[in-house]
Amino acid sequence: MTVRAISKNPLHFAAESGVLRHAIRAALFSTALSVGLLPTLGVAAQGSEVTSHRYNIAAGPLSDVLNQFARQAGITLSTTPAQTQGLQSPGLQGDYSADQALSHLLNGTGLVAVSQDGSSYVLRPVAETEALALPTTDIKGFALGNALGSMDGYNATHSQIATKTSTALLETSQSVSVVTREQMDDQGSQTVSQAMRYTPGVLTNPYGATHRYDYVAMRGFNDGSVDNIYLDGLKSMGDSGTYSTMQVDPYFLERVDILKGPSSVLYGRSSPGGLVALTSKKPLYEPYHQVQATVGTQGQRGMGFDFSGPVDDDKRIAYRLTGLADQSDTQFDHNKEKRFALAPTVSIDLTEDTSLTLQAYLQHDPDGGYHGGVPADGTIHQRNGNRISPNFFEGEPGIDGFQRDQQSFGYQFEHRFNDVFTARQNFRYLDSKVKIDQVYAYGWTTPTSNELNRYYTGGDEKLHAFIVDNMLQAEFFTGATKHTVLMGADYQRRKTVVDWTSGGLAPIDAFNPVYGNSAIDFYSPTSYLRRLEQTGIYLQDLIEMDKWRFSLGLRQDWVETSDENRLAEAGRPVGTEISDKRTKLTGRAGALYLFDNGIAPYISYSESFNPNSYADSAGNPLAPTDGTQWEVGLKYQPPGTDNLFTASLFRIDQENLATKLPQENFYRAVGAVRSQGLELEAHMQLTDNLKVLGSYTFTDIEYSKSMISTLSTDTDVIENKGNSPTQAPRHMASVWADYKFDSAALDGLRLGGGVRYVGYSWADAENTLKVPSYTLFDASVGYDLGKVGLKGVDVRLNANNLTNESYVASCASLNFCYLGEERNVAATVSYQF
Repeated sequence: MTVRAISKNPLHFAAESGVLRHAIRAALFSTALSVGLLPTLGVAAQGSEVTSHRYNIAAGPLSDVLNQFARQAGITLSTTPAQTQGLQSPGLQGDYSADQALSHLLNGTGLVAVSQDGSSYVLRPVAETEALALPTTDIKGFALGNALGSMDGYNATHSQIATKTSTALLETSQSVSVVTREQMDDQGSQTVSQAMRYTPGVLTNPYGATHRYDYVAMRGFNDGSVDNIYLDGLKSMGDSGTYSTMQVDPYFLERVDILKGPSSVLYGRSSPGGLVALTSKKPLYEPYHQVQATVGTQGQRGMGFDFSGPVDDDKRIAYRLTGLADQSDTQFDHNKEKRFALAPTVSIDLTEDTSLTLQAYLQHDPDGGYHGGVPADGTIHQRNGNRISPNFFEGEPGIDGFQRDQQSFGYQFEHRFNDVFTARQNFRYLDSKVKIDQVYAYGWTTPTSNELNRYYTGGDEKLHAFIVDNMLQAEFFTGATKHTVLMGADYQRRKTVVDWTSGGLAPIDAFNPVYGNSAIDFYSPTSYLRRLEQTGIYLQDLIEMDKWRFSLGLRQDWVETSDENRLAEAGRPVGTEISDKRTKLTGRAGALYLFDNGIAPYISYSESFNPNSYADSAGNPLAPTDGTQWEVGLKYQPPGTDNLFTASLFRIDQENLATKLPQENFYRAVGAVRSQGLELEAHMQLTDNLKVLGSYTFTDIEYSKSMISTLSTDTDVIENKGNSPTQAPRHMASVWADYKFDSAALDGLRLGGGVRYVGYSWADAENTLKVPSYTLFDASVGYDLGKVGLKGVDVRLNANNLTNESYVASCASLNFCYLGEERNVAATVSYQF
């Protein structure tokens, strides 16, 4: 059905013949190789003589006018809501240089724009006396400058996640949330998942207290993978069908952007629930040095450093070097977590219009902590009068272990040809090695016993992947209508060699565990070579017509997956390959209207697809999952502020979702799923001292078609139509507030607190048992010791699950429920110099 539908596409003949696909790949490789040659060819000279631009920006709130100016001028301008609150601007008409325009816009406001290097500005009071602050991240970003980099407080104004361009959140016709660096610090986020705890539509702990992977379930969809994580605009490229998944420590990040809903039109294969875009810390063009130390409960201890600044006197080259060493005992017995990571980065302004950022990320995880589940009987309710302890470890201390080494190297290149055209290219190569030995429980030995069956799984994996994304952006007017057109082509390739072993071993008493029964009855090993290759071309037009904003996009993808066995299996000689080739056309359209009072209603339609690299019981690849979404919403940004309030209604339909039972070695298609709901979000800087976040999520998700599974030679229809999938709570809500004292004896003190509510979900697809709701409290206390003479020293205390609530985070089935994270407290001392 998919191929016949695609055959109507005019690109079909070229796709089938391979001409277009191979031409695109050749172009991508050639441009990657030629990146370093562009400066010597002198292509940057075309726009270097331009010193002024023509502007026609209407009068309005100063913050809005400055945002429009920064976007049109291609500069980075850092402000705070407090600086521009209540101020108006007469707008800007005529030809101005950047400095002239800023002087005109800020005349009479008591503010001045301080240049960092000619393309990066910081807004300060005329009589600025502030002694110590984080310098502005200088991302030349002629098209992305306002959507990346550092921000004050919790309020971001722009994001690039939905459009790959710098687009105001107020003007984006899809639901987007942003977690800033300051929010991560205030809340003491130890993982990327934890950083999103106060974001609507996102369940950040579907697998409980494990920190091994950043699982994120969005709008009710959780396929057990982390395939929806992106880093610096590129897919993380882990293999979700294996244990080889990339993870980035939040200490290395500047911000986290979350896009809700399908997004294949710009990114290709993706989950219908949405995606998470991580932005790493970039070099600063002013000296910055910070070191920190952390100690906490569960034996946590760690140290980190973050150094940055210019390399040359002209400030054309800047570096950033960030490092971390951290370890913890975890809440589960006999389990440890340990991590060493380093991220060197260099940014080079080759010319005024050409920039290159070189990045590397090196991470060594000798110990990956706990990752397992236990039965609902004994966790959700008692078994034989007992409950399984939240510290229970069902494995074997002498066997269990997880080691991961990952290295990635890449660059971000950008060149502005003139006032219309800007080209960007992002590239990353990833190398990963994972070794795992795990003993896990599956079900009780008898209906009344206290002993759990145990099995062993082992893996030795090597992953190599790379991805390149080429973009050409054009900004121009047709009459009074402005167009921002983005044309792109990307290519990604991944190869994973996996060697898996499995077996059985003696059961264990869940309420009185005795370890040492470590003899394993091994089963036949398996070994596979898994490959994935994706080529895509896309076109997007963002249209500004008076107060209307339209978004139109199309993308064509060619995806190939294969699975080759390296050991003989029943019916499969060595070298037998199961492969699948798919082509897919996806689209997106949106419309939004900006009222003068800051209200912006919108409607959008978007699509997604995700090839299944899984096979059914007969060894045949499953069809790709397809997703479509309709979303209507209302955004409100009070004039003169960066506060943002968003309400969105959505409906997502998905088909061919893949799943498997733990004891089976094949996957199933679960028919169709429909998710619809409501999300509310508020980001508020209520005063200079008080920041507040609020969110509410209602998700109604159900199987819209019954699951059809193939068992042996029979077809068994499981009647679950109308039931809800597991790990999909119906209600979620959260509030976080942070207050900073600035007078009298409390000057320098910061207090923060939050509450998170997660409603009930189902423990099984047949909806026979509910996972109870739970409410968690978090708190933060900080103090700037510079107020008592220790300049640059800051202390912070974070407590998560303050009341030590014992709860089940979710269940994937009646035999796999995941215990929630118990109370943990961490103290951090940082010194900036």
